[in-house]
Amino acid sequence: MQLVGEATEASTSPGVASVRLRIPAKAEYIALGRLALTGLAQACALDSDAVADLKLALTEAVSNSVRHAYGSPGEGQVEIRYELNRDRVTVEVVDDGTGFDPDEMPSFDGDDLTEGGLGIAIIRTIADEIEIESRPGVRGSRLRFVKRLA
Repeated sequence: MQLVGEATEASTSPGVASVRLRIPAKAEYIALGRLALTGLAQACALDSDAVADLKLALTEAVSNSVRHAYGSPGEGQVEIRYELNRDRVTVEVVDDGTGFDPDEMPSFDGDDLTEGGLGIAIIRTIADEIEIESRPGVRGSRLRFVKRLA
């Protein structure tokens, strides 16, 4: 299997690193998103606990787009935007698939964070900030989360 994504933008300035990655909406491409995050995290010397949390949240966000946004696997694309600052990491996941009602998401009360099933609830637990823009019957969703580092 060959994994191919498109890095559409990458920039760095003192204290800031950002990357934009576009991948096919297929489960096997989620690994590219995680690899890009890992590379940025290493460049910014993030601690391993923060990286593990961010990778879990990213996996859940992209998995939701892959599983729910499009009628068939691989039908569309998912764009992932990363921005690492000295005090926070921001990740944004955007698709142009079928929207959903963010107010009808399950809640999560617990310490056992595992992948699958409670994606947005898990992201809410990990992130310090979360924004969701989506509506049922409208094309496109945007999920943005921020993890503060200090």
